[in-house]
Amino acid sequence: MQRHLISAADLTRDDAVLILDTAEEMARVADRPIKKLPTLRGRTVVNLFFEDSTRTRISFEAAEKRLSADVINFTAKGSSVSKGESLKDTAQTLEAMGVDAVVIRHGASGAPYRLATSGWIDAHVINAGDGTHQHPTQALLDAFTMRRRLVGRDAGIGQDLSGRRITVVGDVLHSRVARSNVDLLHTLGAEVTLVAPPTLLPVGVDTWPCEVSYDLDSTLTKSDAVMMLRVQRERMNAAFFPTEREYSRRYGLDGDRMARMPEHAIVMHPGPMVRGMEITAEVADSDRCTVIEQVTNGVSIRMAVLYLLLGGNEPAVTHARTTEEK
Repeated sequence: MQRHLISAADLTRDDAVLILDTAEEMARVADRPIKKLPTLRGRTVVNLFFEDSTRTRISFEAAEKRLSADVINFTAKGSSVSKGESLKDTAQTLEAMGVDAVVIRHGASGAPYRLATSGWIDAHVINAGDGTHQHPTQALLDAFTMRRRLVGRDAGIGQDLSGRRITVVGDVLHSRVARSNVDLLHTLGAEVTLVAPPTLLPVGVDTWPCEVSYDLDSTLTKSDAVMMLRVQRERMNAAFFPTEREYSRRYGLDGDRMARMPEHAIVMHPGPMVRGMEITAEVADSDRCTVIEQVTNGVSIRMAVLYLLLGGNEPAVTHARTTEEK
């Protein structure tokens, strides 16, 4: 593992599989009466969130506390940032407090990279989402969910997603989740197809390691997993499609479309879902939809990432048992 986790593109196949395998060990902790390991006892982790978040922030906080780390939650609202303090000054304040890791979400693409490489802070940096750029732990938890569902919980150990066909549908232009998933799934050997209106595809998408289609129906019958993306209106400054009804008719997933998918295929969504637009309630509440599993798996993945960056490279649970015995 490298010192920081900034982009899914930075991970090799072995790095990614190591994280997924470690997450399987971490997932077993959730089955225990006491869901806690002493692995990061004495380490301090700061959750530095400049953007609103529910799932990611709570997931990271749960992961940190299950590893016994000391946790500091920082939000831009109500802090000196709202008075004009720069990222550099905030980072140097944290450095003065002696933090060991910073989990950062920022509206500006590249902010986590800047924090990691600037020399402002001598701590591990984990990107929890930056602008429309990257969200590596989301891609990892998505891959973890796919491997569990499509390969198997135990059979998947040491395996990647070679030969699996993944379709990502919706607002690719504004989605850091889409970018991260394309990078990671390609590294893990999967074949990725992006499906979206031409107006919601970024410039240069033809250079990405994936296929592009404008027709959802033609891709469903050969997909092992279909990931629906939220239309991110908060990032839009123009009309990218005629109406919500038109978008839903062409790019929404309903019961009829789900019925055309292979029997083993799953439906995914990074959340939050806009029911009735990109996904219907019938699909969102079906057994084939993994949204709740993704939230659960997010804690295991983030425990694995924190452990590997801050703890070590030996098997996590074995390491924890040895620590407890001491």
